[in-house]
Amino acid sequence: MNQVVNPGDHVIDATVGNGHDTVYLAKLVGTTGHVDGFDIQSAAIEATTTALNQAALNHQVTLWQTGHEHIADKIAADQPIKCAVFNLGYLPGGDKQIITKPTTTLTAVKAIQERLVTNGLIILLVYAGHPGGATEAQAVLDYATSLDQHQFQVLQYQFINQVHVPPYLLAIQKR
Repeated sequence: MNQVVNPGDHVIDATVGNGHDTVYLAKLVGTTGHVDGFDIQSAAIEATTTALNQAALNHQVTLWQTGHEHIADKIAADQPIKCAVFNLGYLPGGDKQIITKPTTTLTAVKAIQERLVTNGLIILLVYAGHPGGATEAQAVLDYATSLDQHQFQVLQYQFINQVHVPPYLLAIQKR
């Protein structure tokens, strides 16, 4: 992210969770940039708000307590996006029954793609090992694999010698 995102850029944290990525992105975009953060859970919005306030970064962030599938409703179609981050699965320390879903995640990815600038990046941390995670992981991987290589390059980064099912990273970069 730090090689792509610059001060003044507009970025998205599609799953704010406990706010770690949101704070990091807010530092990268600086006071002239903006972060839009999405999460359906009030606990995630509250934790992220606290983290942003503690880091004095709340001025360049808008938090939306809604699912990431509503990105197209909240962000103007002509707003250029430099980077978006997804940390799929469930809120760490939260209700493990509330998880991201393939249809909502793919809706969000497509909305971001329409706004993504050249060399812009969509990063997805994909967890296949939790209940429901394998279905979402396969849907996201199938979608990323189907992208036209002349328009996007897709990188998959994962551990292959682990006992459990560790998450893997997908990076989709617009050409």
